[in-house]
Amino acid sequence: MTLPSPPLLEELFAQGPLALFLDFDGTLVELAPTPDAIAPRDGLAGALGELSERLGGACAIVSGRALDDIAHHVGGTLPVAGAGSHGADVRDAGGAPLGAAPGALPPAIETAMRSFAETEELGFEVKPHGAALHYRENPAKAEAAHAFADQLAADHGWVTQSGKCVVELVEGRADKGSAVRTFMGAEPFAGARPIFIGDDLTDEKGFAACADMGGFGILVGERANTAAQHQLPNVASVHRWLGL
Repeated sequence: MTLPSPPLLEELFAQGPLALFLDFDGTLVELAPTPDAIAPRDGLAGALGELSERLGGACAIVSGRALDDIAHHVGGTLPVAGAGSHGADVRDAGGAPLGAAPGALPPAIETAMRSFAETEELGFEVKPHGAALHYRENPAKAEAAHAFADQLAADHGWVTQSGKCVVELVEGRADKGSAVRTFMGAEPFAGARPIFIGDDLTDEKGFAACADMGGFGILVGERANTAAQHQLPNVASVHRWLGL
């Protein structure tokens, strides 16, 4: 599916207040074989802070990663609001929580996923509010990883989230769309036109939430079906569009 490029950001600024919601992996940083192998560009944190100032603070990273993990990769401090763990952990720019407190990963899920990952030679990542099986380096195990995760989620009343070469277990009461709605109900986001930029399947709920509130989504890369209305080809083009 080929979508039109988004209007220039300056043109959108001229139409009224904006709120930007930005995925991290595959959107602000290039994907890597493992989560710890990403290499954010120098000065990314400062550039995001400047962008947030232009928006009056209405800028947030909305990611499957934990917020503390993102902060670690960009230099120790996240200078904008954020929603980590697929919307389970929502915080304002000062680090104060917004919405309900996130739930912790049950030990039984962690133990089962860790054992499965070791047996099947998959990457395993524990997050504060979920866990993931990565098969980028072992793609033949994709079907087995998803089948195992789906059954484990059903057994414990959790849900799965599918991404690029990854399947995650999360609590299920939050997603990237709910994170957008939480932000949009609070200052300085309230009343702005929301725009979500992302590359993965989990970003679709963010696209849809923004569309429901008078905004739109921007898909990074290619996908056959999407709720986004606009498209940018890659991470570099996202940085250019945002003026980072």
